[in-house]
Amino acid sequence: MKKIVMASVVSLILLVAFGLVVLFGPTLVIGPAYGAEKKYGPGATDTEIKIGNTNPYSGPASAYGTVGRAIEAYFEKINEEGGINGRKITFVSYDDGYSPPKTVEQVRRLVERDQVLFLFATLGTPTNTAIWSYVNMKSVPHLFLTTGATKWGAPKGHPWTMGFQPNYQSEAQIYAQYILKHLPQAKIGILYQNDSFGKDYLKGFKDGLGDKASTMIVSEQTYVVTDQTVESQIINLMNSGADVFFNVTIPKFAAQAIKKAADIGWKPTHLIASVSNSVEAVFKPAGLEVSKGLISAGFEKDPDDPQWQDDPALKKWRAWMKKYYPEGSVHDGLNVYGYTSAQALVHILEKCGDNLTRENVMKQAANIKNLELPMLLPGIKINTSPTDFYPIQQMQLTRFDGEKWVLFGEVLDAAVK
Repeated sequence: MKKIVMASVVSLILLVAFGLVVLFGPTLVIGPAYGAEKKYGPGATDTEIKIGNTNPYSGPASAYGTVGRAIEAYFEKINEEGGINGRKITFVSYDDGYSPPKTVEQVRRLVERDQVLFLFATLGTPTNTAIWSYVNMKSVPHLFLTTGATKWGAPKGHPWTMGFQPNYQSEAQIYAQYILKHLPQAKIGILYQNDSFGKDYLKGFKDGLGDKASTMIVSEQTYVVTDQTVESQIINLMNSGADVFFNVTIPKFAAQAIKKAADIGWKPTHLIASVSNSVEAVFKPAGLEVSKGLISAGFEKDPDDPQWQDDPALKKWRAWMKKYYPEGSVHDGLNVYGYTSAQALVHILEKCGDNLTRENVMKQAANIKNLELPMLLPGIKINTSPTDFYPIQQMQLTRFDGEKWVLFGEVLDAAVK
């Protein structure tokens, strides 16, 4: 008798379900058992998302090491709050010393031994250039690189690589336009790193000056990261008669250049690339007073700018720093950068849901629409598409007053021309 009753109940349930499907169509979902299937790539499970990174925790670019530490601290916060869709982030970050051969070694280790799902925020133009072809050959997402090289934003040929910050050529064009408008008689001296990073800025700057580049630029000086100092280059620039200095260097050499210019009494209008406009990593070592008046461009809120002191986003950032990265400096904009890029990645992973394949991670990264993050400057939004891998394309000029950066002018379009 019990078997007959149970069979009748089962039959009734099936009849009701069939009727609902007829009524509402075959897309009807009945209970969690009928939910989407979970899909995983390497490094992803029901409980974990493994992410790979390289960063110069040592070597000539070690000032950037705080970016990797800030990212790790943000992921610690996410994990403490339950992770992403119940999965904890495992952030595997290796020191590459800003050495391309070391980067290649560490990235192969991350991909082939550690089996990370993807690479995130690998730092440096020469270092990322060294792994660019490898990760694309392996079809490993290479996301939100901590470098503004223009080539990271073009998916044709390298569809697995995506930049994050405004690209160097467009940023340099902003400086060029500023000079043309406000200093049309300028005699310009340039110091740049003699690799793809420095040459990217140089190209954008000359493109921005147009046919006036050949007459306005009176001296070009270069250095390589293995150099001990750039003091002789600064002396050469002063002797050239330049009254505008475009400083395209990483933090160690940026601080040297500022200090040496002050020591020899050279006082040009000084424009410094955004990659080295850190008060903590550059201006304090060089001297705050001699750094006064420098001009740069930014896209994030300066934690020392008084206009943001009552801003809820800055208060939240400071609280995060105090709890998760107390050894980091609350005056260093590089820690804002690490925080912001990690937030953008979390947005992508949340959109991935239970489809944590490499293909879907890349798909979601290439379909970000008007994402506003709390520490970006007002009006700056993150957008990507399958044909546009430049997430941030706006900046605002800013001037250092001896203590802090002071924004001026409007938010400018830094889109690739």
